[in-house]
Amino acid sequence: MTAAVETRAGEKLLRVLMFTLMLSSMSALLFNIVLPDLSKEFGLSLAQVSWMSSAYSLIYAVGTVTYGKLSERFKLKNIITFGLLLFAVGSLIGLFSQSFGMALLARCMQSAGAASIPAIAMLIPVRYFEPERRGAALGMAAVGLALGGALGPVLSALIISFADWRWLFCFPLALLLTLPFYRKYLPDEEITAKPRFDWLGGMLLGAAAGLTLVGFTNASWLALCAGIAAGALFVLRIRQADEPFVRPELLRNRKYAAMIGIAVLVNGIGVSFYFLTPVLLSSVQELSPSWIGLAMVPAAAASALLGRKGGKLADKRGNPFLYTIASSLLIASLALLSSFAAAPAWVIAAFLVLGNVGQSFMMITMSNTVSRTLPKEQAGVGMGLFSMCGFITQGMASGLYGIAAEWRTAASWNPIHAGGGSATLSNIYLVLAVLHIFVLAVYMNRFGSGRWSSAAVRRQESDARP
Repeated sequence: MTAAVETRAGEKLLRVLMFTLMLSSMSALLFNIVLPDLSKEFGLSLAQVSWMSSAYSLIYAVGTVTYGKLSERFKLKNIITFGLLLFAVGSLIGLFSQSFGMALLARCMQSAGAASIPAIAMLIPVRYFEPERRGAALGMAAVGLALGGALGPVLSALIISFADWRWLFCFPLALLLTLPFYRKYLPDEEITAKPRFDWLGGMLLGAAAGLTLVGFTNASWLALCAGIAAGALFVLRIRQADEPFVRPELLRNRKYAAMIGIAVLVNGIGVSFYFLTPVLLSSVQELSPSWIGLAMVPAAAASALLGRKGGKLADKRGNPFLYTIASSLLIASLALLSSFAAAPAWVIAAFLVLGNVGQSFMMITMSNTVSRTLPKEQAGVGMGLFSMCGFITQGMASGLYGIAAEWRTAASWNPIHAGGGSATLSNIYLVLAVLHIFVLAVYMNRFGSGRWSSAAVRRQESDARP
């Protein structure tokens, strides 16, 4: 294995990666439905126990870019080994926890270990697969994420129905089963140079991301201002350090910066399918939580079934072709949700299939596009920063949607919409559909010309340097 992983070993590695991402995605969602139980058991407010989810998301986001940076110094097989072992230690601590503090510590350790998974999931296709096969590799990753998103809440409800909530820590230990396969199929890379790790730069980036997220989600101006200040210090640090956490030329890469901006908007809009749809089904269609979960399963299943097909389309027809399909599906889904927000639940579930498949395709084409804006030596931290921005955006968007969903209006901006009590959500979906049209125009302007066929793939990589 030199320029690319051998086909047979590469296929096996992708299957292991898909299984890992499925379990990791499930683990991230397992505790969401038991937060009220934790609140009662430990005598804490719901806001306090919600740190079980918030802390996980925050550490996961910052950890992704950190592991991406560490990939410049260490072999990927060693990074995933450390991450999975740390995850397992956290799981065991949580399984035997007797206080909320211990359970929270365990959850943080789980997150710190699990953050290695999206880091290697981005790097394996970039490092070990030729550009013509990279879309299919990213498609397999999308399948794993979709399966985890569909099965996570279902598995959590099943375990809680007959066992104590602590057993939720036990199931993700199955991730250890993947470790021997990573040790076998990941190649032994030669790390010729080991640059010093910029701990100060990493801490400033983590502080900027964390404080900004806390400021948005908790409406805290103090945290938000502190996050902006930490971000300013981070920029100063990378300009002055001999071996900065993020090289300034990465941020000066116009194509990379454009994709980060596009990804922020796309990820923010994508959260609406997972956040606003349950609100719609609960407040307008008046479904119970269990039925809401079932209504969202077909969309996740469709994403899992079609994820690899999307990756192959990117390889065969080019990223802009897949982006156009993904954007069309998302715009159609949002427009239909806006127009028929008061429709029966099964109709909403059908609209959601379009949105979820579109979002899955969108993540494939964005990851594939951004990987081709990066020179090889910047792939680790570049893809990690791309992932971190996505996670942070999702957290911020959830807070903004929560505020927007509480607004009440009887006037709908969509002339097709009809139905009392759903005008607010209809208006939000309409704005998001229009925003997606704008993002599509920006993407095609920056990345569409001359890139519709697979023959242009190699030329994209040769033009990656800013």
